[in-house]
Amino acid sequence: MTWRWEYVPDQETVAAGAPAAFLAEVEKTAGELVRAAEVLHLHGPGYQGADEGAKHAFVAGGFFVFMVTPRSELVTIWQVTPDPLP
Repeated sequence: MTWRWEYVPDQETVAAGAPAAFLAEVEKTAGELVRAAEVLHLHGPGYQGADEGAKHAFVAGGFFVFMVTPRSELVTIWQVTPDPLP
């Protein structure tokens, strides 16, 4: 396995209508979260603890909700919320 990130259930459902610049920031930060999780959980599939639960990440243009699942070596993005005002 290798660490990765993905939208759940899919990008169309989670990010429909969000501005491209905002989504670029979300995806850049998701990549950073993957690299951090990979370092923190060197043996992800063997992880025995509980998942940390949902967290928020604030980026330029809004925020998103994500979760790190070490056993699956996966960062999932569940919701993106762009700022309502440009």
